[in-house]
Amino acid sequence: MALTATALLAACGQQTELEPAGDASLPPTPYGATTQPEGDDLLQPDTLASPERTIELRKRSEEREDDPFDLPPE
Repeated sequence: MALTATALLAACGQQTELEPAGDASLPPTPYGATTQPEGDDLLQPDTLASPERTIELRKRSEEREDDPFDLPPE
């Protein structure tokens, strides 16, 4: 019974284009932009909002450099 309810709940999802609700409108055109961005464009994060991460794995142990800000507690 729970499996059937879960399947019915999952099936009721609707995938359509996003549009502003009711009498709302999209935000104003950004300064310097030539066209009004669509709803899907506004959902994509800016490059600065989610930068790519680099993961540097250490291949061997290395000596730590002296950290001038690593001070003992007062």
